[in-house]
Amino acid sequence: MSDGEYKIADVRGKFMQAVRDGRKLTDADWQTGRIVLSNRRLVLAGNDGRRTIPLASIRHLDGRHDVNQAVARVSGYVSLRFDDDVVLVAASDHDEFETAVYRALLDGRVLLAKHPAVAGGVVRDSKWEKARLKVGDGTVNLALERGAFVPLELADVGTVSVAERTVGGEKKPVVEVEHTEEGTSVQTHLSGSERRCAILESLLRADENRRTGELELSQSEREVLMALYTGVSPFEIPGFLGVEVDEIEEIFERLAELEVVDVVRVRREVALRPRGRNIASEAMNDQ
Repeated sequence: MSDGEYKIADVRGKFMQAVRDGRKLTDADWQTGRIVLSNRRLVLAGNDGRRTIPLASIRHLDGRHDVNQAVARVSGYVSLRFDDDVVLVAASDHDEFETAVYRALLDGRVLLAKHPAVAGGVVRDSKWEKARLKVGDGTVNLALERGAFVPLELADVGTVSVAERTVGGEKKPVVEVEHTEEGTSVQTHLSGSERRCAILESLLRADENRRTGELELSQSEREVLMALYTGVSPFEIPGFLGVEVDEIEEIFERLAELEVVDVVRVRREVALRPRGRNIASEAMNDQ
């Protein structure tokens, strides 16, 4: 390895090219071999030879590319997009390898952060400042320039969106991520290069699939979620909404069954889950 290069992962697995020059390769098949990841490149070594992919060329980690049944049968793989190509890598321990890839691409990188940009549904006047990224097991950690430390738990992340905003007088991509801080829904905004934002967005969405799907909720249930989202205590909701305690407790029970809230205590104390915060945020936007 060259000076400054170090190995991050060295595992067995399989890999294939699923897209070449923008065209899906429906007849592609897996190759088994050795997968070596460093802080600068990914090396795939199989019976057909060795392929090296510079990390600097990877511009996105895509979702699934089930180009044929051979791919569809594999439950976990990493989709790496570079140029107009996509390569799939299925390591022996998928979760561990996927985290290693994100670490190789994001650890130590500096971007701009605004935290909190929104708290409890209220826009804050926080300033943009430099932040250094560190990818942990199930977390994205931000070390802010002012000395503050912001952990983003992937299982706690609600909505994630990317928009073009004015940052420092220039139009730049901004990743807007909703999460909780001491029980309050907040948004942290992160800005950097288009490539870095795209990779960060895919990491922050890693836990999103289990929360997909529309729920049929009553107006009363949505009002409860909006109240929780804006910081109203579960104990205060009956008086806040003018609804009987028993009815509110029934709503809590249904929302817990739908995995929209977590029951903190048996009697009338709940906390919003990411899916509940998503629904509450959307409901407030519709008001």
